[in-house]
Amino acid sequence: MSNPLNISPSPHIHGKESTEKLMYGVVLALMPALFASIYFFGTGAIIVTATSVISCISFEYLIQRFILRKPLSINDGSAIVTGLLLALNLPSNIPVPVIIIGSLVAIGVAKMTFGGLGNNPFNPALAGRVFMLISFPVQMTSWPVPSGFKTGYIDAVTGATPLSIIKEGIKNGESLSQLMEKVPSTANMIFGNMGGSIGEVSALALIIGMIYMLYQKIITWHIPVSIIGSIAVFTALLWLINPESNADPMFHILAGGVLLGAIFMATDYVTSPMSPVAMLIYGCGIGILTVIIRVWGAYPEGVSFAILIMNAFVPLMNTYIKPKRFGEEVKNG
Repeated sequence: MSNPLNISPSPHIHGKESTEKLMYGVVLALMPALFASIYFFGTGAIIVTATSVISCISFEYLIQRFILRKPLSINDGSAIVTGLLLALNLPSNIPVPVIIIGSLVAIGVAKMTFGGLGNNPFNPALAGRVFMLISFPVQMTSWPVPSGFKTGYIDAVTGATPLSIIKEGIKNGESLSQLMEKVPSTANMIFGNMGGSIGEVSALALIIGMIYMLYQKIITWHIPVSIIGSIAVFTALLWLINPESNADPMFHILAGGVLLGAIFMATDYVTSPMSPVAMLIYGCGIGILTVIIRVWGAYPEGVSFAILIMNAFVPLMNTYIKPKRFGEEVKNG
């Protein structure tokens, strides 16, 4: 009689999800933010996005084909996601050579150096953005004023972001009530009519993308809610203590890259924790660090730095914060 049991290593059940399906799901969720960026920044947004995506795909192909000599993975969609996220973190007038350099750092250094998708400890798009910010600070902090397709590319009219207006104004001794008259209204920040990176300006477009990813179960609520919630609580305390020196929570959430970072950057599968408890700790850490950098740091924005810092703690969290194993014995007393 033959053995009726087939023994094989785990996993024993294969899900219907795949890397390609998840990556292209993220691409689809980014479309509202991309369309909003084109609406507000016109040709510049198209040039920046196309350059970033093409550069990321090209560098991944060239590195795998001629340096690592590994099977090509450009069809899995991860390079497209990296290119889109990098582009959405850039101003719409940044020169093409700078975008290409940032794409090389994102793919060649932050991703492929560690072995490709699944092995990189830091979010590639954010690593590329931070490198660009440190190496090309003038180009990375010249923010075009949104005026649709009338917005120029290299010769665009630039202005300060809401965060930099508040940061510089408080540094110069102005009161918050005076400064709030210089920044866009809450409605403008929700819809996207303000200066900033092309993908961070429209809160509504980003929230639509988050709803789609939650519905499709591409992400869970833990990281976005813990980041936004911790920022709201921390800034509310500062605002209540001194409302003339600290902006209210709604301003901090809508201005800058909080929503883009919380929804699309911090939730990266490879560089975020696996268990729900660790996700909440990770998200709270990002939120607290973001506020600390914004309020007391040299930069008006802190989301990128906060996510990269917490990326470094993810292996530790995955090691020591684990869900209870199925069948694990529970000791009483």
